[in-house]
Amino acid sequence: MDSNTEISASGVFKRGGSADSTAVEDGPRVELAYASPKCERRLAASDSAAKILAPFVDLLFSTAVPVRFVFWDGSSLGPLDGPGTVRVVSPEAIRRIAWAPGELGVSRAFVAGDLEIEGDTFAVLRALQDGTSRDLRRLGIRILPKLAGAVRQLNLLGRPPRPPQEEIRPSWRPHSLNQDARAISHHYDVGNDFYRLILGPSMAYSCARFVGDSSSLEGAQEDKHELVCRKLGLDSRPGSRLLDVGCGWGSMAIHAAREHDAHVVGITLSQEQVALARQRVAAAGVADRVEIRLQDYRRLGNERFDAVSSIGMFEHVGASRASEYFDALFRLLNVGGRLLNHAISSPGGSRIGHRTFIGRYVFPDGELIDVGDVVLALERAGFEVRDVESLREHYSRTLHAWVENLRQHWGEAVDSVGAGRVRIWNAYMAASANGFDDGGLAVHQVLGVKPSGGGQSGMPATRRSWN
Repeated sequence: MDSNTEISASGVFKRGGSADSTAVEDGPRVELAYASPKCERRLAASDSAAKILAPFVDLLFSTAVPVRFVFWDGSSLGPLDGPGTVRVVSPEAIRRIAWAPGELGVSRAFVAGDLEIEGDTFAVLRALQDGTSRDLRRLGIRILPKLAGAVRQLNLLGRPPRPPQEEIRPSWRPHSLNQDARAISHHYDVGNDFYRLILGPSMAYSCARFVGDSSSLEGAQEDKHELVCRKLGLDSRPGSRLLDVGCGWGSMAIHAAREHDAHVVGITLSQEQVALARQRVAAAGVADRVEIRLQDYRRLGNERFDAVSSIGMFEHVGASRASEYFDALFRLLNVGGRLLNHAISSPGGSRIGHRTFIGRYVFPDGELIDVGDVVLALERAGFEVRDVESLREHYSRTLHAWVENLRQHWGEAVDSVGAGRVRIWNAYMAASANGFDDGGLAVHQVLGVKPSGGGQSGMPATRRSWN
C-alpha cells in the first residue's frame, strides 16, 4: 500500500482470493439452469432480484461469490456453506449503490439498514475482502452498465436517497483547528454511555497489552498504561509533570497519578470526554494531581513538561501536520524529557478517503503514517529515537474484546445511540481486527528523548525495568 492509497477498512473492496461454488435460488422452486462465468447457477423462471443482479455481482469478485446474498424478494445467490450471509433487505440498497458506486454506496446501504450481515462478522468481512476483484476501478467500465441495466429492470430509477444521518460531509480544509475539533466531536461525542458498553470499566480506547492468555481486557489496559509510564521513566521520577495529548476519558492520566504520583495535564477536543474524565479523576481521588482540559495541542503556549504521552492521538494529526505536531511537543519538553507516541500505522502510509466507510462514518480526516516516517519526523524535530515496539497482535485481541462487549450489550447500545451507529462500530471494529490480523494495519509505540547537549539520555541500559 503506497502513500496515495485510500483506506477501505470496511473490508468490502479489496484484493482478490477464492471462494466456494455458488447457487442462485428463488425460494424453494428451482425451474431452470443458468450458466454464469464463475460457476453454474440455478434460477427460477421468473425474473428474480438474484437473476437480474447476478451479472453485476459476478464482476465484483475475482472468482466465485464468497458469501451468500439473499435479496428482498427471497431470491438468493452464493455458496450455501459459506461463512455467512449478506442480506439485501430493501431495493433501496441498489439505488444507493447506483447513485454512489463503490464503497460509499455500500456503506450508506449498510448504515441505513438496507444491507445486513448475518453470521460471524469477522469471517464475512474477511471473505468479502479476499474475494473482491483486485482492481474494481478498471472494471468500472464493465460494472456500471450492468448495474444501470439492473436498476432499470428492477424499476428503481428516481432521486438519490438521503444519506444516513450518521454520515459526516467531507472537509476540504483538513486539520485546521476548527475541522479537527469537528472531526473529533463526530467520533467521540456520541455518548459516554455507549463507549462504556464497548470499552468496559477501563474506558481506555486504544490497544491494550495482553501479558498472558488469561489477561482480562481491563487488566491488559492497565498493563499498557504501566508500560507507557515505565517507558517515560515516571516510575523512577515520582512527581514528574506529564502531558497526555488526546487524553480520552482520563484513564492514562489517572494511572500515572495514582501509581507514580505524576502531575498530569490531559487535553482533548471532545467535550463529552472532558466531562466524564473530570468525574473519573475526582472519583479516583487524584484531582489534586490531574487537570483535564478542552484544549488543542497547538494552544499550549510556553508550558513545560517532563514527559508526553500521545496514545491514539497521532492518527488524527495527518501527514501534513506531523512535523508541526512533533515540533510542538519537543518545545514543550524539558531537556531529558521523553515522548511516547502510540499510534496505528500502515506500511507505506494510508489516508482515509472521503468516499470510504471509515472516512464518512468513523474517522473523518484520519490518516495512518508509516512507522518509518514517524521515526524520521521525530528525529527531524530533534528527538533521539530510543525504542520502537509493535503491538499489532494485541490490537486484534483488543478489538475482538470490544466487539464481544458490543454483542453482549447490543440492545442497550441501540437504545443509546441508534441502530445505525451500532452497525457502524461493529463493522469498523471487526474490519480493523482483520486488518491487524493480516498485517495491513499495525500499531507502534515510538519512544523519543529530548537530548541534552552532552549526549546524556537518562535512559536505562536495557528494557528490563519496563517489564
